[in-house]
Amino acid sequence: QPPLLPDESLARVLRLARMDGLGVLVIAGTFALLSALVGDAVGTGIGLVIAGAGAVELHGAGLLRAGEIRGVSWLIAAQLLLLVVIVAYCVFQLIRMDLSALHAAFDRAMAYPFFREAWQMQEELGITKQEFLEQNYRLTYRLVAFVTCAYQGGMIWYYLRRRKSIRRALGAE
Repeated sequence: QPPLLPDESLARVLRLARMDGLGVLVIAGTFALLSALVGDAVGTGIGLVIAGAGAVELHGAGLLRAGEIRGVSWLIAAQLLLLVVIVAYCVFQLIRMDLSALHAAFDRAMAYPFFREAWQMQEELGITKQEFLEQNYRLTYRLVAFVTCAYQGGMIWYYLRRRKSIRRALGAE
């Protein structure tokens, strides 16, 4: 299939940036609010910074809509900010590993037969509650960091690859 026309490439970038920026802004803003409600200052701060990255992406899209090629740099910066903040948060969580909330959630989950049966299978394998929680905690944050690197890295690559076509669409070449 032939390459996209510059105008179509610009339209796709604008749609993606708007959808991604709004999604990040709404989801991170919601998590920041929920973190604030439970008194988690770190979670609130991280949520607000991530929501800010969504706003940066929306700003970049607005610049492109106004015909300014520098909007692409804002889109890329938003993705880099997201990548750095989320990966740093994951590393922070892995270093400080506070399992107290997980212990409480685990104990509440044992009230349900499904979870009790699943836990019995783990116990038969000789896994302790502490080992189970630590393994799942580490796996979760490593997975989030990996997915973030893959997704944000892909978005950066996408925006970089479209820069030349966007420049043509805006008549900046």
